[in-house]
Amino acid sequence: MKPSKVELKKQSQHYQLSVDGKPFYIKGAGLELGSIKSLADYGGNAFRTWRVENGEKSGLKILDEAHKHGLMVCMGLDVARERHGFDYSDKKAVAEQLAAMERDVLALKDHPALLMWGIGNELNLRHINPKVWNAVNDMSKMIHRLDPNHPTTTMLAGAEPDVIKLVVSRCPDLDLLSFQLYGEIDQLPDFLSQSGFTGAYTVSEWGATGHWESPCTDWDRPFEANSSVKADCYQQRYIDFIAADRQQCLGSFVFLWGQKQERTPSWYGVFLEQGQYTESAQVMGTLWTDRAPEKPVAKLVSLEIDGLEAPASIFLTEQKHYSARVAVDYQQTETLSYHWELLKEVDKKLESDGGDFEPRPETVWQQSGNSSLDTVEFPAPAPGEYRLFVLVLDSHGGAATANLPVLVETATT
Repeated sequence: MKPSKVELKKQSQHYQLSVDGKPFYIKGAGLELGSIKSLADYGGNAFRTWRVENGEKSGLKILDEAHKHGLMVCMGLDVARERHGFDYSDKKAVAEQLAAMERDVLALKDHPALLMWGIGNELNLRHINPKVWNAVNDMSKMIHRLDPNHPTTTMLAGAEPDVIKLVVSRCPDLDLLSFQLYGEIDQLPDFLSQSGFTGAYTVSEWGATGHWESPCTDWDRPFEANSSVKADCYQQRYIDFIAADRQQCLGSFVFLWGQKQERTPSWYGVFLEQGQYTESAQVMGTLWTDRAPEKPVAKLVSLEIDGLEAPASIFLTEQKHYSARVAVDYQQTETLSYHWELLKEVDKKLESDGGDFEPRPETVWQQSGNSSLDTVEFPAPAPGEYRLFVLVLDSHGGAATANLPVLVETATT
C-alpha cells in the first residue's frame, strides 16, 4: 500500500494540514477499544490511539480497519512516563526505548490510514526531569529520518505556558503540539498568548469537565454532571475554543469514543457500558456533519433523592428506605425504560492517576423497569460511600444518565 502524504504548511493567516494535497481538518476522537465504524457513521474523519498495541488489536489491524471506514489515525507511541518510574537520565534505557519505537515506526509508516505520530501521552504530568523532552525530540528526529510523509506531535496534560515554552525549546523537531484540557479549555487562548506559542496544534483530549475540576461532597467525592449538561459542554467547548481558532488549531480528538471506568463508569465516554450512545455522541455528530440526529435521546432534567439533588451532600442511614426520582424531557411517543443501580465508590487506594486502569466498583443493588419506574425506592446498604445511577433508555440504542454520590451512616439507637 502507498502511504498518504500528510503535510503541515503555514498559509498567510493560518496553518493547514493536508492529506495527499487536500485540506484536512481533524474531526476526531480518542478511540482505543470503541467502535471505529460508529465514529465514521457519526461523521468523524480521524482518531488517535495511546499506543500501537491496545491489547485487542495490533497497530496494523487498527490502521486497516480505519482505512476500511475512511478514517485517518494519529498513532500513539507509548513512551514511558517518569511518574511510573522511568529514569530519563538512564542513557541505556532511553536508547532501548528509542530502538523499540523505531521498530513500530518502520512497521506502520507506509500505511495509507496513518495521519501523524503522537509521541507519548502527558509526559509532563508530575514530571521533574526535563531530559524527557530531549528523548521526545530524538524520537521525532528518528521518525522524520525514516518517514518523510507524516508529522510528529506530543500530547501534553493541559497547556501551561511554562510547559509549552519548555517543550518548544527542547523539542524543536516536533511539527506541532497537542493539548489535553477539559473544564480548563476556556483558558486555552490565554495560555497560548502567555506562552508566545505561534505554531500549529491539536486539542488531543477534551470533553466533560474532569473529576479533579468538579465540586465535591462533604466527604470529598466529585459530582458528575448528567448526560445533558455534558452534551451542552461538548457543544459549547467545541464551538468556542476549538472551531473558533482557525489560525493555529488543526482540529481535535474528543474524549472518549467508547466507555471507560474513571471515578465512575460513565464520566468520560460518549457511550455507556452496554454500548448505548449518549446525547454527547449525537452532539458530536451534529458538530461534524451539520445534521441533527434523527432520533434524539432523552434529555436528563434532574435526579433527586428524597428531594435533594446535586450539589447537596446526601446522607443516608443504613437499613432505611429512600425514594429517588429522575425527570427527563423526551419528544418521542415511545415508552422509555429505566435502569437503577447503586454502586460502591471506587476505593481511594485504587483510584487511577492520569487515566491509568481503574477497577469498576461493585453493584450492591439494582432495578429495571418501564416508564412507571421514573421513581424508585431503594434500601440504604451497610455504612460507606456509594453512588446511585440511573439510565433512561430508548428503543434505538440511546440513553440519558445521571448519578448522585451518597454517604450511608450507621443507625443510632
